[in-house]
Amino acid sequence: MIAYLSGKFSHKNPAVVYVDVHGVGYEVNISLNTYAQIQHLAEGKLYTYLQIKEDAHTLYGFFDTVEKEMFALLISVSGVGAATARMMLSGMKPDEISNAIMMKHTSVLESVKGIGRKTAERLVLELKDKVSKLSGTSAAISSGGNTFEQDALNALVALGIARPVGEQAIKKIVLSEPSINSLETLIKKALKSI
Repeated sequence: MIAYLSGKFSHKNPAVVYVDVHGVGYEVNISLNTYAQIQHLAEGKLYTYLQIKEDAHTLYGFFDTVEKEMFALLISVSGVGAATARMMLSGMKPDEISNAIMMKHTSVLESVKGIGRKTAERLVLELKDKVSKLSGTSAAISSGGNTFEQDALNALVALGIARPVGEQAIKKIVLSEPSINSLETLIKKALKSI
């Protein structure tokens, strides 16, 4: 397995990038999210997923590991192929997909070309527990970028609390008592509210 490629981007478009690694050019399929991150870069690193089929070896590239992990989760669901997963990651960020799955918003998932009602329901059913374990994704909290809340959530998860339950508890405490500035206090109050 090729874990990542690091080199010059000799050709880029919204669907494909050629990565020159010491004179060897790799054709890598990318999502629009990844393209948005690399479009102004002359070189960089892409985390990769190599899909091997009887008739093709296809390399998919991602700007970060969260997007790569989401891709791997999506293609693990029956009825979701690599092209559909890439389409989903082009239309939505990994945390948006994660939130839609955890909140059971199948209509959001259906808005992506190639995802019907049954596939959206299957995504929710098969991935709702798995997406909460993705590194760097969590509903509402990670999108806010608040490391104080993220640290509290990580502590709750380490204590055995399910991530979605911990997120709701922290969000409730922060909304009701915005003046809390002690991590320990936030964790204790969140534990009491669960």
